[in-house]
Amino acid sequence: MSRHSAVSLSPPGGVAHAGFALWNLGFRPFYLLAGMFASISILLWIAEYAGYLPGGYLRDPVWHAHEMLFGYTIAVIAGFLFTAVRNWTGRPTPSGGLLAAYALLWIAGRISVLTPYAFVSAALNALFPIAVAAGLAVPLARSNNRRNYFFVALLVLLGLATFAVHMARLGVVAWPARASLQVALDVMLFIIAVMAGRVVPMFTNNGVPGARAARQPLVEKTALGGVLLLILVDLLQLDPAWIGAVAIVVAFAHAARLWLWQPWRTRSTPLVWVLHLAYAWIVVYLVLRALAAWGFVASPLAVHALTIGTIGGMTLGMMTRTARGHSGRRLVADRVEVTSFALIALAAAIRVFGGIALPEFYRATVVLSGLCWSTGFALFTFRYWPILTRPRLDGKPG
Repeated sequence: MSRHSAVSLSPPGGVAHAGFALWNLGFRPFYLLAGMFASISILLWIAEYAGYLPGGYLRDPVWHAHEMLFGYTIAVIAGFLFTAVRNWTGRPTPSGGLLAAYALLWIAGRISVLTPYAFVSAALNALFPIAVAAGLAVPLARSNNRRNYFFVALLVLLGLATFAVHMARLGVVAWPARASLQVALDVMLFIIAVMAGRVVPMFTNNGVPGARAARQPLVEKTALGGVLLLILVDLLQLDPAWIGAVAIVVAFAHAARLWLWQPWRTRSTPLVWVLHLAYAWIVVYLVLRALAAWGFVASPLAVHALTIGTIGGMTLGMMTRTARGHSGRRLVADRVEVTSFALIALAAAIRVFGGIALPEFYRATVVLSGLCWSTGFALFTFRYWPILTRPRLDGKPG
C-alpha cells in the first residue's frame, strides 16, 4: 500500500495483546466516553426537538450547549492533554484508579444536571476541569515545562465558566448564562487553534510528501492573539459592532494560516484532510459571527459552524489519529473512520448552509444534521471500543 493510500481495511502490525487497558492512559476512557456521549445525547436531543419525547432538560438551548461543551468537548480535551503532557514532560499523568476517579467525576457531572440538586451539579461540573488542571499542573511543574502552563489556566477558566452558567440559571448572579457559554467557546477555540498550529503543519508534512506546510510568525501571532482578543471583548460584553469587526479581522488571519498549511494537497490522506477541513470551519465561524453581530444571519448558525464543524471535526480527527498512534497502529484511516469524518462534515454543512439556504426547512436541517452527527460518533465508538480497551499492539505501556 502506498504512502498516499486513504483506506486500510484492518490495522496491520500484530495481534492485540489480551487484557483490559482502559485505565492505562488518559485518552482511553475519555475518548470512549466522549464518543458514546456525543452519539447518545444528540440522539435524545433530536427526539425531544422533533417532539418524540416530552420537552425537558435536553431541549433547553443553554443545557444543550452546556453538555456539548462541558460534557463532550471537555472530555476530549482531558483525554488528549493527559496523554500529550506525559509525552511532553516524560512524567506520569493520571492512570489506573486515579484516572478511573476522573472518569467517574465526569460521569457524575453528566448525571447531576438531570437531578434537582442544582448546587451539587454546579460544583461537580466546575470541579472536573479544575481537577484536570491540577492533574496536568503536577507533571508540568516537576518538569519545568513552562511553555504549557497556560493549559492549566485555561482549564481553570473553563471551570469558572461552567460554574457561572449554573449560578446564572439559579439566579445567584446577574451575568447571563449565554455570555459564559460564549467565553467557554472562545477558550475552546483558543485551545484548538494552539494545538492545530503545533500539529497540523507537522502531520501534513509527515503524511503528505511535498506538502511544504509552513508557519509564519506574524500570522501565528495575529491568529492566536485575535482569539484572545475575542475572549476579552466577550468578557467585557462590548457592542456587537465591535465584536463583528474583531471577528472579521481574526477570520482573515486564520484563513491566511490555513493557506500556509497547503490544505489542497491533503485530499488523498483522510487523517490529515479531516484536520484541515475542521480548521476551515473556524474561518466560516468567524465570518458568520461577524455577520450575526451585524444582524445579517442568525447567531446559532455561527455557533454551529464552530461546534459541529471545528470542534466536532477536529476532535474526531485528533481522537482517531492519537488513538491509532498510542495503540501501536498504522496512521492510516479505514473505511469506518473515513465515513465518520464525512458524516461530521456533512452534519456541519447541513446545519449551517442548510439553515441559510433553506430557512423554510430549518427544522428538518437541524434533525438531519443531528442524525449525521450521532451516526458519525456511533461509528467511531463502535470502531474504537476494542482499540481503547485493549493493550497496544506493540506491547509498549500506554
